[in-house]
Amino acid sequence: MPAQERTGLWLVGARGSVATTATAGLLALRAGVAGPTGCVTELPAFAGVPLPGWDDLVLGGHDIVATPLEKRAEQLAGAGVLGHAVFAAVRAGLAEVDAEIRDGYHPATHTGAQADAAERLSADIRDFAVRHDLARVVVIDISSTEAPCPHLPEHDDLDALEQALADPARAVLPPSSLSAYAALKAGSPYVGFTPSAGITLPALQQLAEREGLPYAGCDGKTGETLLRTVLAPMFSARALKVRSWSGTNLLGGGDGETLADPVTVGSKLESKARGLAALLGDEVTAPLHIDNVPDLGEVKTAWDHVSFEGFLGARMSLQFTWTGYDSALAAPLILDLARLVGAAHAAGQTGVLTELGFFFKDPLGSDEHRFAEQTRRLTDWAATL
Repeated sequence: MPAQERTGLWLVGARGSVATTATAGLLALRAGVAGPTGCVTELPAFAGVPLPGWDDLVLGGHDIVATPLEKRAEQLAGAGVLGHAVFAAVRAGLAEVDAEIRDGYHPATHTGAQADAAERLSADIRDFAVRHDLARVVVIDISSTEAPCPHLPEHDDLDALEQALADPARAVLPPSSLSAYAALKAGSPYVGFTPSAGITLPALQQLAEREGLPYAGCDGKTGETLLRTVLAPMFSARALKVRSWSGTNLLGGGDGETLADPVTVGSKLESKARGLAALLGDEVTAPLHIDNVPDLGEVKTAWDHVSFEGFLGARMSLQFTWTGYDSALAAPLILDLARLVGAAHAAGQTGVLTELGFFFKDPLGSDEHRFAEQTRRLTDWAATL
């Protein structure tokens, strides 16, 4: 990738906690008031990879809320996610990025065919690319988690899907998938960082292949699941039998409110469960609860209890607690993904980027969940760009 090529980072859910933290973080890195802690692409293994630099990334996005980035960042600073010195240093830059955020798609307020909404979203991305003279725009969905998407026949065939999208009496795509469709139609690589349907639908993957675009997802791996992908292989490697793996997640903020809906939380629970079964090589009793605790604000706490069996049937257990700011854990990964997917697109790579499974709970195109192996695959792949 030539050094002068500027890369757009278009965030779906651009005024949410993760997006605001990523935006503030990028501005802080440019200003020299923060270091790249948590940014995987700044590790020595990526030193020779032709990635866009921090100054080469240009931010924009879609959202259905109107709270300005500056106000959202102020709230995050009050919650402890951002340092007040960082907030003061990036305040002016936040207002500039906020001016690049456009209205997203909301099924409750949109009238007409979904094809019209998709064209509007695509036009926003294309206009952004032209105005800023960008070589490419990477679209990353970090919007609120959706309820599981009911399957429709049109989800399996691109031609049938596009016919249905043109029908004003139908709404065949959930918002995340409509955003993915719009991104691909705009010629943009796409990343699904949530457990929502997004680009998981076969028809949208057909579109990505047709347009020659890379894509990756889904559901960013930042906390409890990250630990599971490190710890679970230990039990398998030492021939210890895991009898049960119970977990409880406590969180507040916007995520807590969203996941308090028993229907919506289904997407997150399914994503977490698939990875654990794959790691252990067998089905295991693994009850998991996600509870909204508004008092926690932006803090997320996960507690796990692992019951396992050793030699001669000896029963033992492991317990761990993980407490952190999920937005601060996710934000640097958003910047990493923008750089890596941008470099993959510049290198002419197309289709699902299985090597980016390192970043996801439920990686598209891969059944590999062991973190050490995912790390090796990522670094080996990056060296080829």
